[in-house]
Amino acid sequence: MTAAARPEGLAAYITVTAAYWAFMLTDGALRMLVLLHFHTLGFSPVQLAYLFLLYEVAGIVTNLSAGWIAARFGLPSTLYAGLGIQVLALLALAALDPGWSLWASVVYVMAVQGASGVAKDLAKMSAKSAVKLLAPSGEGGLFRWVALLTGSKNAVKGAGFLLGAVLLAVLGFVPAILSMAAVLALILLAVLLKMPAGLPQGRKGAKFREVFSKDPNINRLSAARLFLFGARDVWFVVGIPIYFYAVLSDGSEEGNRAAFFMIGTFMAVWTILYGTVQAAAPRLLGASKRPQAELIREARRWAGFLLLIPACLAVLIWIAGTPGMGLTAAIVIGLLVFGAIFAVNSSLHSYLILAFSKSERVTMDVGFYYMANAAGRLLGTLLSGISYQLGGLPLCLGTAALLIALSWVGAARLQPE
Repeated sequence: MTAAARPEGLAAYITVTAAYWAFMLTDGALRMLVLLHFHTLGFSPVQLAYLFLLYEVAGIVTNLSAGWIAARFGLPSTLYAGLGIQVLALLALAALDPGWSLWASVVYVMAVQGASGVAKDLAKMSAKSAVKLLAPSGEGGLFRWVALLTGSKNAVKGAGFLLGAVLLAVLGFVPAILSMAAVLALILLAVLLKMPAGLPQGRKGAKFREVFSKDPNINRLSAARLFLFGARDVWFVVGIPIYFYAVLSDGSEEGNRAAFFMIGTFMAVWTILYGTVQAAAPRLLGASKRPQAELIREARRWAGFLLLIPACLAVLIWIAGTPGMGLTAAIVIGLLVFGAIFAVNSSLHSYLILAFSKSERVTMDVGFYYMANAAGRLLGTLLSGISYQLGGLPLCLGTAALLIALSWVGAARLQPE
Protein backbone atom coordinates (compact mmCIF):
# COMPACT_ATOMS: atom_id res chain seq x y z
CA MET A 1 0.00 0.00 0.00
CA THR A 2 1.44 3.38 -0.95
CA ALA A 3 1.60 6.36 1.35
CA ALA A 4 -1.19 8.01 -0.63
CA ALA A 5 -3.45 5.03 -0.03
CA ARG A 6 -3.18 5.49 3.74
CA PRO A 7 -5.74 7.87 5.29
CA GLU A 8 -3.07 10.12 6.81
CA GLY A 9 -1.32 10.43 3.42
CA LEU A 10 -4.54 11.41 1.67
CA ALA A 11 -5.41 13.84 4.48
CA ALA A 12 -1.98 15.46 4.18
CA TYR A 13 -2.43 15.81 0.41
CA ILE A 14 -5.87 17.41 0.83
CA THR A 15 -4.59 19.82 3.50
CA VAL A 16 -1.57 20.90 1.46
CA THR A 17 -3.71 21.33 -1.66
CA ALA A 18 -6.33 23.41 0.15
CA ALA A 19 -3.66 25.69 1.64
CA TYR A 20 -2.03 26.04 -1.77
CA TRP A 21 -5.38 26.96 -3.34
CA ALA A 22 -5.94 29.69 -0.75
CA PHE A 23 -2.46 31.05 -1.34
CA MET A 24 -2.80 31.10 -5.13
CA LEU A 25 -6.17 32.85 -4.96
CA THR A 26 -4.53 35.76 -3.14
CA ASP A 27 -1.46 35.59 -5.42
CA GLY A 28 -3.56 36.02 -8.56
CA ALA A 29 -5.66 38.77 -6.99
CA LEU A 30 -2.56 40.63 -5.79
CA ARG A 31 -0.95 40.59 -9.25
CA MET A 32 -4.06 42.06 -10.87
CA LEU A 33 -4.52 44.65 -8.11
CA VAL A 34 -0.93 45.87 -8.41
CA LEU A 35 -0.90 45.91 -12.22
CA LEU A 36 -4.16 47.80 -12.68
CA HIS A 37 -3.79 50.14 -9.69
CA PHE A 38 -0.33 51.36 -10.65
CA HIS A 39 -1.18 51.58 -14.34
CA THR A 40 -3.95 54.04 -13.45
CA LEU A 41 -1.39 56.02 -11.44
CA GLY A 42 0.62 56.57 -14.62
CA PHE A 43 3.30 53.86 -14.47
CA SER A 44 4.83 53.04 -17.86
CA PRO A 45 4.99 49.43 -19.17
CA VAL A 46 8.65 49.15 -18.17
CA GLN A 47 7.94 50.56 -14.68
CA LEU A 48 5.10 48.06 -14.29
CA ALA A 49 7.49 45.27 -15.25
CA TYR A 50 9.93 46.53 -12.59
CA LEU A 51 7.24 45.98 -9.95
CA PHE A 52 7.35 42.23 -10.62
CA LEU A 53 11.08 41.78 -11.25
CA LEU A 54 12.08 41.25 -7.62
CA TYR A 55 9.14 38.85 -7.26
CA GLU A 56 10.75 36.65 -9.91
CA VAL A 57 14.34 37.16 -8.66
CA ALA A 58 13.16 36.12 -5.20
CA GLY A 59 11.63 33.02 -6.78
CA ILE A 60 14.99 31.99 -8.23
CA VAL A 61 16.78 32.29 -4.89
CA THR A 62 13.90 30.83 -2.90
CA ASN A 63 13.51 27.71 -5.01
CA LEU A 64 17.20 26.90 -4.68
CA SER A 65 17.13 27.26 -0.91
CA ALA A 66 13.57 25.98 -0.31
CA GLY A 67 14.42 22.48 -1.51
CA TRP A 68 17.26 22.30 1.00
CA ILE A 69 15.17 23.87 3.80
CA ALA A 70 12.40 21.31 3.25
CA ALA A 71 14.91 18.45 3.13
CA ARG A 72 16.52 19.72 6.35
CA PHE A 73 13.50 20.92 8.37
CA GLY A 74 10.52 19.17 6.73
CA LEU A 75 7.86 20.04 4.16
CA PRO A 76 5.33 21.47 6.65
CA SER A 77 7.85 24.16 7.70
CA THR A 78 8.16 25.59 4.18
CA LEU A 79 4.38 25.59 3.70
CA TYR A 80 3.82 27.48 6.97
CA ALA A 81 6.57 29.97 6.09
CA GLY A 82 5.07 30.62 2.65
CA LEU A 83 1.62 31.41 4.04
CA GLY A 84 3.01 33.58 6.85
CA ILE A 85 5.28 35.66 4.61
CA GLN A 86 2.40 36.30 2.19
CA VAL A 87 0.25 37.68 5.03
CA LEU A 88 3.08 40.04 6.05
CA ALA A 89 3.63 41.10 2.42
CA LEU A 90 -0.04 41.99 2.01
CA LEU A 91 -0.01 44.06 5.21
CA ALA A 92 3.14 45.87 4.05
CA LEU A 93 1.60 46.69 0.67
CA ALA A 94 -1.47 48.13 2.39
CA ALA A 95 0.88 50.53 4.21
CA LEU A 96 2.09 52.14 0.94
CA ASP A 97 1.88 55.94 1.28
CA PRO A 98 0.15 57.58 -1.72
CA GLY A 99 2.21 60.72 -1.06
CA TRP A 100 5.52 59.06 -1.88
CA SER A 101 7.33 59.88 -5.11
CA LEU A 102 6.91 57.63 -8.14
CA TRP A 103 10.27 55.91 -7.78
CA ALA A 104 9.95 55.54 -4.00
CA SER A 105 6.67 53.74 -4.66
CA VAL A 106 8.30 51.55 -7.32
CA VAL A 107 11.12 50.50 -4.97
CA TYR A 108 8.75 49.84 -2.07
CA VAL A 109 6.34 47.76 -4.15
CA MET A 110 9.26 45.86 -5.70
CA ALA A 111 10.44 44.93 -2.19
CA VAL A 112 6.98 43.81 -1.12
CA GLN A 113 6.54 41.82 -4.32
CA GLY A 114 9.91 40.22 -3.64
CA ALA A 115 8.63 38.99 -0.28
CA SER A 116 5.49 37.70 -2.00
CA GLY A 117 7.69 35.86 -4.50
CA VAL A 118 9.53 34.15 -1.65
CA ALA A 119 6.19 33.15 -0.12
CA LYS A 120 4.78 31.81 -3.40
CA ASP A 121 7.71 29.57 -4.16
CA LEU A 122 7.93 28.19 -0.63
CA ALA A 123 4.28 27.16 -0.89
CA LYS A 124 4.64 25.82 -4.45
CA MET A 125 7.69 23.69 -3.72
CA SER A 126 5.96 22.22 -0.66
CA ALA A 127 2.83 21.29 -2.57
CA LYS A 128 4.58 19.84 -5.64
CA SER A 129 7.05 17.78 -3.59
CA ALA A 130 4.21 16.39 -1.49
CA VAL A 131 2.64 14.91 -4.63
CA LYS A 132 5.75 12.87 -5.43
CA LEU A 133 5.80 11.47 -1.90
CA LEU A 134 2.07 10.84 -1.48
CA ALA A 135 0.78 9.89 -4.96
CA PRO A 136 -0.20 6.25 -5.61
CA SER A 137 2.13 4.25 -7.83
CA GLY A 138 1.03 2.55 -11.06
CA GLU A 139 -1.49 3.35 -13.81
CA GLY A 140 -0.38 6.95 -14.20
CA GLY A 141 -1.14 7.85 -10.58
CA LEU A 142 1.72 10.35 -10.34
CA PHE A 143 0.72 12.13 -13.57
CA ARG A 144 -2.95 12.30 -12.48
CA TRP A 145 -2.18 13.71 -9.04
CA VAL A 146 0.33 16.31 -10.20
CA ALA A 147 -1.95 17.35 -13.06
CA LEU A 148 -4.89 17.69 -10.67
CA LEU A 149 -2.90 19.79 -8.19
CA THR A 150 -1.32 22.02 -10.83
CA GLY A 151 -4.46 22.37 -12.93
CA SER A 152 -6.69 23.20 -10.00
CA LYS A 153 -4.09 25.66 -8.70
CA ASN A 154 -4.09 27.54 -11.98
CA ALA A 155 -7.88 27.59 -12.13
CA VAL A 156 -7.90 29.08 -8.62
CA LYS A 157 -5.25 31.63 -9.59
CA GLY A 158 -7.39 32.56 -12.61
CA ALA A 159 -10.31 33.20 -10.27
CA GLY A 160 -7.87 35.34 -8.27
CA PHE A 161 -7.23 37.57 -11.30
CA LEU A 162 -10.94 38.25 -11.55
CA LEU A 163 -11.23 38.65 -7.77
CA GLY A 164 -8.44 41.23 -7.77
CA ALA A 165 -10.07 43.29 -10.52
CA VAL A 166 -13.45 43.12 -8.77
CA LEU A 167 -12.02 44.04 -5.36
CA LEU A 168 -10.15 46.99 -6.86
CA ALA A 169 -13.29 48.29 -8.56
CA VAL A 170 -15.62 47.70 -5.58
CA LEU A 171 -13.51 48.20 -2.43
CA GLY A 172 -10.45 50.12 -3.58
CA PHE A 173 -6.79 49.20 -3.25
CA VAL A 174 -6.12 49.20 0.52
CA PRO A 175 -9.38 47.56 1.72
CA ALA A 176 -8.94 44.83 -0.90
CA ILE A 177 -5.40 44.10 0.30
CA LEU A 178 -6.41 44.01 3.98
CA SER A 179 -9.36 41.69 3.34
CA MET A 180 -7.08 39.19 1.57
CA ALA A 181 -4.54 39.34 4.40
CA ALA A 182 -7.25 38.57 6.97
CA VAL A 183 -8.56 35.54 5.05
CA LEU A 184 -5.09 34.11 4.44
CA ALA A 185 -4.16 34.55 8.12
CA LEU A 186 -7.19 32.44 9.07
CA ILE A 187 -6.12 29.76 6.58
CA LEU A 188 -2.62 29.71 8.08
CA LEU A 189 -4.03 29.31 11.58
CA ALA A 190 -6.26 26.42 10.46
CA VAL A 191 -3.34 24.65 8.74
CA LEU A 192 -1.10 25.08 11.81
CA LEU A 193 -3.76 23.55 14.03
CA LYS A 194 -4.97 20.77 11.74
CA MET A 195 -1.98 19.57 9.65
CA PRO A 196 -2.17 15.74 9.70
CA ALA A 197 0.75 13.34 9.66
CA GLY A 198 2.10 12.02 6.37
CA LEU A 199 4.72 14.57 5.27
CA PRO A 200 8.47 14.11 5.88
CA GLN A 201 9.92 16.06 8.80
CA GLY A 202 13.45 16.52 7.40
CA ARG A 203 16.92 15.01 7.83
CA LYS A 204 19.82 16.68 9.59
CA GLY A 205 22.45 15.54 7.09
CA ALA A 206 21.00 17.40 4.07
CA LYS A 207 23.70 19.51 2.36
CA PHE A 208 22.95 22.68 0.39
CA ARG A 209 25.23 21.64 -2.48
CA GLU A 210 22.86 18.71 -3.15
CA VAL A 211 20.39 21.22 -4.60
CA PHE A 212 22.30 21.38 -7.90
CA SER A 213 21.29 18.39 -9.97
CA LYS A 214 23.78 16.18 -11.82
CA ASP A 215 21.01 14.45 -13.79
CA PRO A 216 21.12 15.60 -17.47
CA ASN A 217 17.37 15.06 -17.89
CA ILE A 218 16.55 17.34 -14.95
CA ASN A 219 18.89 20.04 -16.25
CA ARG A 220 17.51 19.82 -19.81
CA LEU A 221 13.91 19.82 -18.60
CA SER A 222 14.67 22.82 -16.37
CA ALA A 223 16.03 24.70 -19.41
CA ALA A 224 12.91 23.82 -21.41
CA ARG A 225 10.77 25.05 -18.49
CA LEU A 226 12.70 28.33 -18.29
CA PHE A 227 11.99 29.25 -21.91
CA LEU A 228 8.41 27.92 -21.83
CA PHE A 229 7.39 30.23 -18.99
CA GLY A 230 9.39 33.11 -20.41
CA ALA A 231 7.29 32.69 -23.57
CA ARG A 232 4.07 32.99 -21.59
CA ASP A 233 4.99 35.94 -19.41
CA VAL A 234 6.51 38.01 -22.24
CA TRP A 235 2.95 38.82 -23.34
CA PHE A 236 0.94 37.90 -20.23
CA VAL A 237 2.46 40.11 -17.52
CA VAL A 238 2.41 43.58 -19.10
CA GLY A 239 1.72 43.34 -22.83
CA ILE A 240 -1.81 41.98 -23.05
CA PRO A 241 -3.34 43.80 -20.02
CA ILE A 242 -2.01 47.17 -21.21
CA TYR A 243 -3.01 46.48 -24.83
CA PHE A 244 -6.54 45.59 -23.74
CA TYR A 245 -6.71 48.64 -21.48
CA ALA A 246 -5.78 50.87 -24.43
CA VAL A 247 -8.48 49.26 -26.59
CA LEU A 248 -11.27 48.98 -24.01
CA SER A 249 -11.01 52.11 -21.82
CA ASP A 250 -12.24 55.55 -22.89
CA GLY A 251 -10.31 57.29 -20.09
CA SER A 252 -13.32 58.05 -17.88
CA GLU A 253 -13.77 56.60 -14.40
CA GLU A 254 -16.62 54.40 -15.59
CA GLY A 255 -14.62 53.37 -18.64
CA ASN A 256 -11.65 52.45 -16.46
CA ARG A 257 -13.86 50.39 -14.18
CA ALA A 258 -15.41 48.54 -17.13
CA ALA A 259 -11.93 47.91 -18.58
CA PHE A 260 -10.78 46.50 -15.22
CA PHE A 261 -13.64 44.01 -15.22
CA MET A 262 -13.04 42.94 -18.83
CA ILE A 263 -9.26 42.59 -18.40
CA GLY A 264 -9.71 40.69 -15.14
CA THR A 265 -12.30 38.45 -16.78
CA PHE A 266 -10.02 37.62 -19.71
CA MET A 267 -7.06 36.88 -17.42
CA ALA A 268 -9.30 34.73 -15.23
CA VAL A 269 -10.86 32.82 -18.14
CA TRP A 270 -7.43 32.24 -19.72
CA THR A 271 -5.92 30.92 -16.51
CA ILE A 272 -8.96 28.80 -15.59
CA LEU A 273 -8.94 27.27 -19.10
CA TYR A 274 -5.23 26.63 -18.73
CA GLY A 275 -5.77 24.96 -15.37
CA THR A 276 -8.71 22.88 -16.60
CA VAL A 277 -6.80 21.53 -19.59
CA GLN A 278 -3.75 20.96 -17.40
CA ALA A 279 -5.79 18.83 -15.00
CA ALA A 280 -7.26 16.87 -17.93
CA ALA A 281 -3.91 16.37 -19.72
CA PRO A 282 -3.28 12.79 -18.46
CA ARG A 283 -6.66 11.72 -19.87
CA LEU A 284 -6.21 13.69 -23.11
CA LEU A 285 -2.83 12.04 -23.67
CA GLY A 286 -3.88 8.56 -22.52
CA ALA A 287 -0.95 8.73 -20.09
CA SER A 288 -1.92 5.75 -17.94
CA LYS A 289 -1.24 3.37 -20.86
CA ARG A 290 1.86 5.03 -22.28
CA PRO A 291 5.52 4.55 -21.29
CA GLN A 292 7.78 7.42 -20.29
CA ALA A 293 9.52 7.46 -23.69
CA GLU A 294 6.25 8.24 -25.47
CA LEU A 295 5.42 11.05 -23.05
CA ILE A 296 8.86 12.57 -23.68
CA ARG A 297 8.10 12.55 -27.41
CA GLU A 298 4.78 14.22 -26.66
CA ALA A 299 6.63 17.02 -24.81
CA ARG A 300 8.59 17.75 -28.00
CA ARG A 301 5.53 17.53 -30.24
CA TRP A 302 3.35 19.84 -28.16
CA ALA A 303 6.12 22.44 -27.94
CA GLY A 304 6.09 22.52 -31.75
CA PHE A 305 2.32 23.08 -31.80
CA LEU A 306 2.65 25.92 -29.30
CA LEU A 307 5.25 27.75 -31.38
CA LEU A 308 2.76 28.35 -34.20
CA ILE A 309 0.26 30.39 -32.14
CA PRO A 310 2.28 33.48 -31.08
CA ALA A 311 4.08 33.53 -34.44
CA CYS A 312 0.77 33.68 -36.34
CA LEU A 313 -0.75 36.24 -33.95
CA ALA A 314 2.30 38.52 -34.22
CA VAL A 315 2.02 38.53 -38.02
CA LEU A 316 -1.76 39.09 -37.87
CA ILE A 317 -1.49 42.11 -35.54
CA TRP A 318 1.40 43.58 -37.54
CA ILE A 319 -0.57 43.30 -40.80
CA ALA A 320 -3.83 44.62 -39.28
CA GLY A 321 -2.16 47.74 -37.89
CA THR A 322 -4.88 49.74 -36.12
CA PRO A 323 -6.47 47.92 -33.15
CA GLY A 324 -10.17 47.19 -33.47
CA MET A 325 -12.78 44.94 -31.92
CA GLY A 326 -12.44 42.34 -34.71
CA LEU A 327 -8.69 42.13 -34.19
CA THR A 328 -9.18 42.03 -30.41
CA ALA A 329 -11.58 39.10 -30.77
CA ALA A 330 -9.03 37.25 -32.93
CA ILE A 331 -6.33 37.89 -30.32
CA VAL A 332 -8.57 36.58 -27.54
CA ILE A 333 -9.37 33.39 -29.45
CA GLY A 334 -5.71 32.88 -30.41
CA LEU A 335 -4.50 33.33 -26.85
CA LEU A 336 -7.14 30.93 -25.50
CA VAL A 337 -5.86 28.32 -27.96
CA PHE A 338 -2.33 29.16 -26.81
CA GLY A 339 -3.47 28.60 -23.21
CA ALA A 340 -4.87 25.14 -23.96
CA ILE A 341 -1.72 23.97 -25.78
CA PHE A 342 0.52 25.63 -23.18
CA ALA A 343 -1.35 23.69 -20.49
CA VAL A 344 -0.49 20.34 -22.08
CA ASN A 345 3.17 21.38 -22.33
CA SER A 346 3.23 22.52 -18.70
CA SER A 347 1.49 19.38 -17.46
CA LEU A 348 3.97 17.13 -19.26
CA HIS A 349 6.87 19.08 -17.72
CA SER A 350 5.34 18.87 -14.24
CA TYR A 351 4.97 15.10 -14.56
CA LEU A 352 8.43 14.54 -16.02
CA ILE A 353 10.28 16.43 -13.28
CA LEU A 354 8.69 14.20 -10.65
CA ALA A 355 9.25 11.08 -12.77
CA PHE A 356 12.94 11.94 -13.19
CA SER A 357 13.41 12.83 -9.49
CA LYS A 358 14.41 10.33 -6.84
CA SER A 359 12.28 10.26 -3.67
CA GLU A 360 15.26 10.93 -1.40
CA ARG A 361 16.07 14.24 -3.13
CA VAL A 362 12.70 15.21 -4.58
CA THR A 363 12.50 18.57 -2.77
CA MET A 364 15.91 19.56 -4.13
CA ASP A 365 15.17 18.50 -7.72
CA VAL A 366 11.77 20.18 -7.62
CA GLY A 367 13.33 23.30 -6.09
CA PHE A 368 15.99 23.42 -8.83
CA TYR A 369 13.35 22.93 -11.54
CA TYR A 370 11.14 25.69 -10.16
CA MET A 371 14.19 27.91 -9.85
CA ALA A 372 14.41 27.60 -13.65
CA ASN A 373 10.65 28.25 -13.82
CA ALA A 374 11.13 31.48 -11.84
CA ALA A 375 14.08 32.47 -14.02
CA GLY A 376 11.83 32.06 -17.05
CA ARG A 377 9.17 34.25 -15.49
CA LEU A 378 11.82 36.85 -14.67
CA LEU A 379 13.04 36.80 -18.26
CA GLY A 380 9.48 37.01 -19.58
CA THR A 381 8.52 39.80 -17.18
CA LEU A 382 11.48 41.95 -18.15
CA LEU A 383 11.01 41.29 -21.86
CA SER A 384 7.28 41.99 -21.57
CA GLY A 385 7.79 45.60 -20.53
CA ILE A 386 10.70 46.19 -22.92
CA SER A 387 9.04 44.47 -25.90
CA TYR A 388 5.75 46.28 -25.43
CA GLN A 389 7.45 49.66 -25.10
CA LEU A 390 9.63 49.07 -28.20
CA GLY A 391 7.24 47.24 -30.52
CA GLY A 392 3.86 46.78 -28.88
CA LEU A 393 2.02 43.49 -28.72
CA PRO A 394 3.45 42.11 -32.01
CA LEU A 395 6.98 42.25 -30.61
CA CYS A 396 5.82 40.61 -27.36
CA LEU A 397 4.31 37.71 -29.31
CA GLY A 398 7.25 37.42 -31.71
CA THR A 399 9.59 37.19 -28.72
CA ALA A 400 7.31 34.49 -27.25
CA ALA A 401 7.68 32.43 -30.44
CA LEU A 402 11.47 32.64 -30.22
CA LEU A 403 11.45 31.52 -26.56
CA ILE A 404 9.19 28.55 -27.36
CA ALA A 405 11.64 27.46 -30.06
CA LEU A 406 14.37 27.41 -27.40
CA SER A 407 12.08 25.41 -25.08
CA TRP A 408 11.59 22.86 -27.87
CA VAL A 409 15.36 22.44 -28.11
CA GLY A 410 15.54 21.55 -24.38
CA ALA A 411 12.64 19.08 -24.64
CA ALA A 412 14.16 17.47 -27.74
CA ARG A 413 17.24 16.40 -25.74
CA LEU A 414 15.35 14.50 -23.01
CA GLN A 415 16.03 10.76 -22.78
CA PRO A 416 13.91 7.98 -21.20
CA GLU A 417 15.20 6.59 -17.90
